[in-house]
Amino acid sequence: MKRIAIQGVGGAFHDIAARGYFDNEEVETVPCHTFKDVFKAIDKDDNLLGIIAIENTIAGSLLQNHNLLRESGCLIIGEYKLRISHQLAVLPGQKLEDITEVCSHPIALMQCEDFLDAHKNLRAVETDDTALSAKEIAENKITGRAAICSRLAAELYGLEILAEGIETNKRNFTRFLIIAKPDLAYKMNRQMVLNKSTLVFTLPHEEGSLSKVLSVLSFYHMNLTKIQSLPIIGREWEYQFYINLTFDDYERYRQSLDAIRPLTNEFQILGEYREGKTPEDPLIH
Repeated sequence: MKRIAIQGVGGAFHDIAARGYFDNEEVETVPCHTFKDVFKAIDKDDNLLGIIAIENTIAGSLLQNHNLLRESGCLIIGEYKLRISHQLAVLPGQKLEDITEVCSHPIALMQCEDFLDAHKNLRAVETDDTALSAKEIAENKITGRAAICSRLAAELYGLEILAEGIETNKRNFTRFLIIAKPDLAYKMNRQMVLNKSTLVFTLPHEEGSLSKVLSVLSFYHMNLTKIQSLPIIGREWEYQFYINLTFDDYERYRQSLDAIRPLTNEFQILGEYREGKTPEDPLIH
């Protein structure tokens, strides 16, 4: 059985992504209140995996998770891209005209902005988690309130869906990273073909330092799929650079790393893994 720490409760999108990544395997998810708690849980259990959202096609990068990953010592062992679809869920028997407030995570509320604008009578209330919003309605038998959540959350907690697919943009995907302590990560990575990596480094404060790194990667035919800069706390106007690379030739990829190391400071490989595919969805074709 795969045990995986998630942010949120059963039915959260992290729960769905964890089960999707380990499709056809037995999975037990371990609920955690925050992303920090996910890393704390992994730190206490060498056999526990974790999953964290790192990027959304609408909301952008989850910057705090970049730093948490770097500081944790965990490694990325895989990624999963999930189509995010939001439902409006209520206690059975409730009608839309009975509802006065809608609860969900602030990003979910933002992603359903057009639906909420079209229903001005619904007051949006921010909560910690989409699935937890559904669970609280079910457990406390709260009338007059709806949750914006996944279909799985509505089903798990016995809620009725009043409106489905209420997200404004149907090309709404979140990229999740599957993480583990190094020993477990190396053990699991031996079983897969690697074609993607995530790196982090700082650069000397001199002209052209970033362009030199990018030129070397281009020379080795590395495909740079993302670059993200984050400020370094306590070091004004200095930045960490997080980059994603995809590659076809692992040996050439390792040669490229040897070539850029002397050009960087605080170089760290956050993971080497198999690139996840964006799922096909008939709703967006």
